[in-house]
Amino acid sequence: MPRQPDTDLPVGTVVLYPNRVHEPEHEVAVHHELGRRLAALLGYGFGGVYRPEDDYPGPLYFLPSDSLIGTDQARHLGIRSEADLFGGVVPQAFVATKAITHPLLEPHGDAPDGWSRAFGEQVRDAVLAGYSAFTRDDALRAAERLLEAGPVRVKTVRATAGRGQMRVTDARQLRQVLDACDPVELAAYGVVLEENLDDVVTYSVGQVRVGRQVASYYGTQSLTLDNQGETVYGGSDLVVARGDFDALLTLTLPEPARRAVEQARRYDRAADACFPGFFASRRNYDIAQGLDGAGRSRSGVLEQSWRVGGASAAEIVALEGFAADPRARAFRASTHECFGVGQVPADAAVLFHGLDADLGFMSKYVKVEVYEDDPQ
Repeated sequence: MPRQPDTDLPVGTVVLYPNRVHEPEHEVAVHHELGRRLAALLGYGFGGVYRPEDDYPGPLYFLPSDSLIGTDQARHLGIRSEADLFGGVVPQAFVATKAITHPLLEPHGDAPDGWSRAFGEQVRDAVLAGYSAFTRDDALRAAERLLEAGPVRVKTVRATAGRGQMRVTDARQLRQVLDACDPVELAAYGVVLEENLDDVVTYSVGQVRVGRQVASYYGTQSLTLDNQGETVYGGSDLVVARGDFDALLTLTLPEPARRAVEQARRYDRAADACFPGFFASRRNYDIAQGLDGAGRSRSGVLEQSWRVGGASAAEIVALEGFAADPRARAFRASTHECFGVGQVPADAAVLFHGLDADLGFMSKYVKVEVYEDDPQ
């Protein structure tokens, strides 16, 4: 649902900026489609992959495939605020990972330059029990403390889509996990040790800003089996409100979802306060709700995503809906990732349907409809 460009907005160009070591085929295809849609929303042209030697008309709006690391890199590209990109800029690489979610076991333990101890204090009531560690010994000592209350989930911080995680019940299992970790990687990015939850529901809460459009949302994630039989991210089903988190909270939300939104908002505010140089136009938070080792109900933010992600197609089609209908208050938008040869629903917008060299045959698509808020 693209709109005509506003007459008082400058004409510019949306460009893709691949900045990950490896770009899977299906993600490249999706990013091209999202770039075209962002260009239509802004009233810009779409310039494909950014080439610094090219001469682009008007200002550039970037769609990086990952968070940009360092304000110097951002300024070199002409990115000075959230208005210049779909994604985020972080001052140090580890800030873009789930390592920031938890404090160190000891306040003055080993951590990279730029580590914020204040952040852990500010999000204490918004996250699960856990620690981040940047050495093997610190990880072992943190796990020993957590294991007193039940099983622990160990996460390598740069894995995505539910990969790179293991449930451990004793120190022997943890040592096996840590033995497989690269010490250099561990020192730079860390490892997360977190209370394990059972019967988990994972909420997605987020906010996007593109041009004059602002939208906030909550939703749930689904899991699916990939072509190797591994359980991975399968899509998101979102309720997207026009406006900021306050606007989202005016909708009639189930109490668990309301709690997830409040925890995500606290995490979001802490990031703005504790990491100088950070800014983002795309902010997404995963919140897990389930039962801890003692059977108690728990809820907390797992991690953040300040880059284009699995739910971004749903975010963008909702923004298209708000642009097309100024009276619309909310939309339901969903993304779907399916593995194997299958049919895509007729009412869906296809993002990718074909053979990916890494993952095999898969389909990615998005659906959107007007959301009718029901106060009952």
